[in-house]
Amino acid sequence: MRIKDLAVAATLTFLGSLASASDGAAAPTPRVQDAQDEATQVLVDRLTLDNYKTTLKGLTQFGDRRQGTQRNRDAVDWIEAQLQAVGCTNTQRVTYKFAPAPRNPGAGGGRGRGGPTVAPDLTTPTGGLVGRNGDGPGGSSVYGYRARTGVNRDLMAQPDERIRELNREEPVNGERTEVYCTKVGTTRPNEMYIVGGHMDGHGVNEAVNDDGSGTALVMELARIFNAPDVETEVSIRFALWNNEETGTNGAAAYVDQREALQGIESPAGSGQYPEPTWLGMIQHDMMMWDHGAPRADGTVSRNQRPEADVNIEFQSDSEQAEASMKLAFVFKAAADMYNTDYPATVGPHMTNTDSRRFQDIIPSISLRENERGAHTGGGWNPTWHTPLDVWTTFTDDDFRLGLNAAQTTLSALSQLTGAAVGGR
Repeated sequence: MRIKDLAVAATLTFLGSLASASDGAAAPTPRVQDAQDEATQVLVDRLTLDNYKTTLKGLTQFGDRRQGTQRNRDAVDWIEAQLQAVGCTNTQRVTYKFAPAPRNPGAGGGRGRGGPTVAPDLTTPTGGLVGRNGDGPGGSSVYGYRARTGVNRDLMAQPDERIRELNREEPVNGERTEVYCTKVGTTRPNEMYIVGGHMDGHGVNEAVNDDGSGTALVMELARIFNAPDVETEVSIRFALWNNEETGTNGAAAYVDQREALQGIESPAGSGQYPEPTWLGMIQHDMMMWDHGAPRADGTVSRNQRPEADVNIEFQSDSEQAEASMKLAFVFKAAADMYNTDYPATVGPHMTNTDSRRFQDIIPSISLRENERGAHTGGGWNPTWHTPLDVWTTFTDDDFRLGLNAAQTTLSALSQLTGAAVGGR
């Protein structure tokens, strides 16, 4: 049996045991479960809005962190220094070349697998268009009003002179790097969950939501899990991908270079596993904007909608759809218990983000502010790849939605990895 098959089988067995426990069968003893719940609550309480905002604000000093620029390289260096400062000192980098052929505007195509986006071809009774969004099977249709989407390349479209200057340099092809670090498990160091977000952005902005919000989330989880009094039985890798906006190239480079290294002890007999066997991948991309559908004139509300939620997506047509769905509902159960402000929902259309590079290999999910294929692709988020993705656009309601996504992942990982705090 291949490594990935072993990992998926082990994950399915474990997720199945969690589901049985929730139904009252084969549940852990109350004392063990109480200790786990107590440890999880302690960790969740260490997530604060101020800390999340501080980390996210630090990322804005590099503008949109567009790949192939000095501001991107400086941001990678800064992220690595921050990870080391919070105790995740075993940082490593993946290095790869990015030199794509010139794009053919008529060729279509999208991130991950799949082909061109299918153009909407119907008119709804409300005057909007309806059609498939995303990059292939699994995209969703939107009925009702829509707004146009696209990537801003015009420097002068950004009204803030300071932000314009941060983003003046254009990208060039060449070598790229991305950084990760690992919380090593105490009893199962040879297995791990991968927690990711992409640190690059574009649009002549500060890339606050896309994807500073996910990057800061991953960095905050690295801070909490690497505290001196925290142990996990299973390893956790915190990865900050590069080149997501060009087609998830950084995540692809990671898979290409490291998939075959899983579970190999090196040096032999050392108890060290440079690439523990992958149990699951959890991506975080655009965590903060859930303001509802566009109005008839294409504008979107300035305020977070009351029914805002953390959307947990899996890909229904992936080879690991069943295991990914089960993993998604483990995360929803954790959110139901530990989120302080916003609920979580599960959706079947994970698209256009780094987890798609893993979805046919291991259970993979993506957390985001709403369904990307339907809502974001339908123009619900006017900050997406535009000059509006800057710090001053967002309110504490938005930042708090990102914080609740962090609570979701932190609490779920605490349960999945057997986290303990100071003897709890």
